[in-house]
Amino acid sequence: SDAICNFVICNDSSLRSQPIIFNPDFFVEKLRHEKPEVFTELVVSNITRLIDLPGAELAQLMGEEDPKLPGANSTASGFFRSLMSLKRKEKGVVFGSPLTEEGIAQVSQLIEYLHKNLRAEGLFRVPGNSIRQQILKDALNSGTDIDLDSGEFHSNDVATLLKMFLGELPEPLLTHKHFHAHLKIADLTLFDEKGNKTSTPDKERQIEALQLLFLILPAPNRSLLKLLLDLLYQTAKKQDKNKMSAHNLALMFAPHILWPRNVTANDLQENITKLNNGMTFMIKHSQKLFKAPVYIRECARLHYLGSRAHTSKDDLDLLTSPGSKELQPLKSQKRSRLDSCHQEETQQRTEEALKELFRHVHNMPDSAKKKKLIRQFNKHPTALTPGSDVPSSPAPRRTRSRSFSGLIKRKVLGTPVILERKSRDSTPEPVRVSKENVQLLQKCGSPAHMSRVKLKSLEGQKEESCRRMRALLLSKDSSSL
Repeated sequence: SDAICNFVICNDSSLRSQPIIFNPDFFVEKLRHEKPEVFTELVVSNITRLIDLPGAELAQLMGEEDPKLPGANSTASGFFRSLMSLKRKEKGVVFGSPLTEEGIAQVSQLIEYLHKNLRAEGLFRVPGNSIRQQILKDALNSGTDIDLDSGEFHSNDVATLLKMFLGELPEPLLTHKHFHAHLKIADLTLFDEKGNKTSTPDKERQIEALQLLFLILPAPNRSLLKLLLDLLYQTAKKQDKNKMSAHNLALMFAPHILWPRNVTANDLQENITKLNNGMTFMIKHSQKLFKAPVYIRECARLHYLGSRAHTSKDDLDLLTSPGSKELQPLKSQKRSRLDSCHQEETQQRTEEALKELFRHVHNMPDSAKKKKLIRQFNKHPTALTPGSDVPSSPAPRRTRSRSFSGLIKRKVLGTPVILERKSRDSTPEPVRVSKENVQLLQKCGSPAHMSRVKLKSLEGQKEESCRRMRALLLSKDSSSL
């Protein structure tokens, strides 16, 4: 009942044939679309944990205030600024318009074509043919299908047109609201042992901050940024062919992705190095930047599952606890089997010794001593009686005869002998426990150990009875001699 479906059923018949891909950020995206205010508060609270944003910059990031950008108060509007503003006034369906999913679908054709032509030397640096670029631009604005593989266009034409599309957007791809946050991310450095800042960049914190910042980008901006950074990452991997490293590509694309609109390089003198280095960092680590941090995933998952969600430790306990409970009866069964086997072996040895002793008594000549030993066997039927394979049967019990020798013994020894003999016949002989068994009883307290001690005591008792029988036989043999 606690299982959650990890895919969404789509009613569009054209998309039903597509394979279902598991999205680890499923709950993150669900929270973003269903409760954007809760999602933004969660992400921004973690951004402020990593970078220091004063009140005005934090309000700009949240969209509560208009962003204050460099060059906005400058009265000197150069030729570059006026030219770019004039270009953006001529809005088309794709070029110069706010970013939409339709515009991304058209531009994605350029990106797919460039992925197949990454070996062209000076890609994104060498300009293409202006006439072919205008033909291609008009085709994209009109929404017509373009066959870029026909050979009519060159890879430099397509690369230059892609930069032109980014440059004519009303605001940079990373938006004006995020401008100050990116400057702060570039300042994240490691600390030494004394807690002082060093000049070494803290890459892990920078990656984490960019992951969070990308989560609160508008959906079209985030989609196009991922497509673009993937392309630049693959281009930098082929720099031995195209001569375009990640830093070279950053110089080409930072003005379109990070720089605020209507500014010049002079307006960014203090920050231009940070922006270019930040763009280089994004290209190199692009494969890690579009994954939500683990704690954001967990918070989003718990937001929907609540207390029903199990942590990994609880799951492990649930998996291991039944097994451990099942092992306990198995262990006890194994111990009982070992104890029963040991008991059977001891009993078998005792029975064999008693059978041998009984045969020896049976083969003795008839005498009072033989009858006395046979009566001794009859007094302990469970412990001392041999098996049925012994040929002889015990003699019937009869009354004691008052023999002459008996009278002499009673006269000489007196009544204590009779009393001792009566006590032997009436009371059972106490169990003699050896020193070894006493030590075992002191050390072991478990039922398994106690059963072994009882077996040893029983075995000692039977061996003592056998020794006593042998002593009587030896005394009989010596008296007869």
